[in-house]
Amino acid sequence: MLLAAISEITVRKEDSMTEKKLNVAIVGLGFGKEFIPIYQLHPHTNMYAICQRTKDRLDEVGNQFGIEKRYTRFEDLILDPEVDAVHINSPIDLHAPQSIAALHAGKHVACTVPAATSVNECREIVNAARESGRNYMMMETAIFTREFLYIRGLHDSGTLGRIQFLRGCHQQEMAGWPGYWEGLPPMYYATHAISPCLALVKGQADFVSCFGSGRIAESLAAKYGSPFAVESALFKVRDQNLAFEVTRSLFETARQYIESFDVYGEKTSFEWSRIEGEDPAVHVGEKPERVKVPDYARLLPQPIRRFTTKGVYDGAHAHLSFIQGGGHGGSHPHLVHEFVSSIVERRASFPDVYQSVNWTCAGICAHESAMRDGAIVQLPDFTK
Repeated sequence: MLLAAISEITVRKEDSMTEKKLNVAIVGLGFGKEFIPIYQLHPHTNMYAICQRTKDRLDEVGNQFGIEKRYTRFEDLILDPEVDAVHINSPIDLHAPQSIAALHAGKHVACTVPAATSVNECREIVNAARESGRNYMMMETAIFTREFLYIRGLHDSGTLGRIQFLRGCHQQEMAGWPGYWEGLPPMYYATHAISPCLALVKGQADFVSCFGSGRIAESLAAKYGSPFAVESALFKVRDQNLAFEVTRSLFETARQYIESFDVYGEKTSFEWSRIEGEDPAVHVGEKPERVKVPDYARLLPQPIRRFTTKGVYDGAHAHLSFIQGGGHGGSHPHLVHEFVSSIVERRASFPDVYQSVNWTCAGICAHESAMRDGAIVQLPDFTK
């Protein structure tokens, strides 16, 4: 057990983060490799260590980026007292146990989505963050894309007026991805569609009704016991007069990759482009207009600004999620900067642990609803 490996640790007192650079370790070097040079160039971090189970891959990446500290075992990495923060990019089933173990070892944790695959895991992450006093941040790309930052500006300026409804969609063909993706319930990986809806209105999902539609091959459905090709959910926002809709598909549903987020306001609405390469639309009253969404590199420290428009890999070696996601909307350096800044400034990150698990749990509960033919499922309130 991961926790057993750290049961004898006496967590060292954290140095003032304004006096030294944070020592960051990256776990998982597929998608995780995209973040290495961002941490290397960030003014408040030292890209200290990398972790990968495959030794050849570990050494290949370590040699490429000049990183000397290398681990093949996560359990050994979190025993290293020099590590201040870990950025987890492991397979989905390891996200929660590794996050929990790292928090108990006194490390700040950034973890790729989703945070967990069960309600109990979500609760354990919250408890570990509370007990350790360390930051936990789910690295949700969708809330740092150019499009989301543009919409947030419209909302903050009052241009949208009162928000009336929101809609998220994420459709992606996952054939050819690692085996643990095969047959995954669509809503288990729905944070890219859920999170911008909740982040914009600064709310949490309260309850959900979701329906499954269509069927995937039995060979896929048998992996997780999930038969649906598509899951579509309607969520109620807690303590707000708002609902939002989310649609998600992973297999055997023909469509170009899309991550979209639409918001309908009293005065102005925004609709994401439906075809890659097209511009999104802003509706002022009943008049639509295509808009060019600007880049927001200016919000970042100078050394990492270029990563909003340029990936780490060249075109022949880019991670599939980066290619299909259109570079994730320039979000990667924004995510790193928010995680690092939250630690340096001794504040909660955005998203914090409560937002992270709510956005994750929303999808878990949505799938439960779909398996119960649309029954309303109440989400836990992890803040209590």
